[in-house]
Amino acid sequence: MRLSEPRVPTLPRDPEQWDADTREVLAPLTARGPGAGRLLNIFATLARHPKLLKRWQVFGNHILSKSTLPERERELVILRVGWLCRAEYEWSQHVVIGKASGLTDEEIERITVGPEAPGWSLLDAALLRAADELRGDAFMSDETWAALSKVYDTQQMMDLVFTVGQYNLVSMALNTLGVQLEEGGARFPA
Repeated sequence: MRLSEPRVPTLPRDPEQWDADTREVLAPLTARGPGAGRLLNIFATLARHPKLLKRWQVFGNHILSKSTLPERERELVILRVGWLCRAEYEWSQHVVIGKASGLTDEEIERITVGPEAPGWSLLDAALLRAADELRGDAFMSDETWAALSKVYDTQQMMDLVFTVGQYNLVSMALNTLGVQLEEGGARFPA
């Protein structure tokens, strides 16, 4: 973790201490995802600005739940962005989601090496390269675009670009606000 203490503290966990706007925006967030039934630190932090959280959730929900990318491939990209941004909270949450989407422990560890690591399929390597390029240069090279366009249609290509952008943004927020890992959350590999 970049910060050992949050810069923006989480909300109190007792919903009775929240205002009506906060209760409204948090109600659906405690009902789904990893940690269903409890309020994750990301939401307990972002709820300090309920209007922002409400609007961001629309976009975030598309990327995480309604994207045209296959789940495993989406998680491969998200984990790579989390690694590149050194966003351990993001990594921790998406290790769980990635495993549920079909990523193996070995693949998750190999994400840290990147697209040049031995063992990736051509598609997986191209996805990791796309994440690296978009994160590093805000641009996907013609070579990477061409490789992915052989497999993905236009909407999937757009969802890929916006997935990298979404998780770059989220990683910046998590790191800067100091959102702390959930109890027992996965740490970065050594």
